[in-house]
Amino acid sequence: MMRRAHLTACVTLLLTAGLAVAQPRAGEWVNYRDAYRAMVLFDKYGGPKNLLQNHLQVLPREKGALGQGVQLLMQGKTVQAGLALDALGRTTLPLLKAAYDENAVLAPNRALGGFTVKPRVSLALRADGAYDVTELRAACEQALGFARYADRSAGSRQCVGVRLVFHKDGEAGSVRLRAGGAEQALPMTRGAAFAGDAGDAGADLPVVTYRFGAQPAGQVVTSSAPLAIVPLFE
Repeated sequence: MMRRAHLTACVTLLLTAGLAVAQPRAGEWVNYRDAYRAMVLFDKYGGPKNLLQNHLQVLPREKGALGQGVQLLMQGKTVQAGLALDALGRTTLPLLKAAYDENAVLAPNRALGGFTVKPRVSLALRADGAYDVTELRAACEQALGFARYADRSAGSRQCVGVRLVFHKDGEAGSVRLRAGGAEQALPMTRGAAFAGDAGDAGADLPVVTYRFGAQPAGQVVTSSAPLAIVPLFE
């Protein structure tokens, strides 16, 4: 019999996803209803969110377990679907009444040695790779608004910047700040995509942190597309 990975809607202040789900015990599947309840919180939020995107992320316990071809299978009496995962293990969870009514389960298409499932809110990406600082600030404020809606303890937090996350095995390229007629490269380091994930598999990724500071305008320009842009709160 498959073991269940318990998914509990516990809010933490990453909003590097807005809402994070507590670490479950090692398991083989999660209940669709639990994932639905966690994800629908964003769907029901009435504040501005046009600059944001909402995903469900699968985090394997074992380093390197989330390789090519891993999908999250949604399995119910009449509902059957395979949800493709991006390089961070994220997918868009369909909010389906039939899957909820049938108490469908979510399970990877191959064993991961146990896994964690977390809702993740990040900033919408641009095809041209150029992000106005004013738009990044606005998107971060939208994410903070949702964080405060999801968790009252977020009330004292402020937007301080964004983290651009790149593919572990890809060519991250460069990230530059253009402002006042000048251009400077922003340093790239390695770390977790989302706050609080340092202990998770796949946390050693190329990342660039841009802190807003007093810079009122300008552009953050990427030479290759990031996997995610994560709001930073302090």
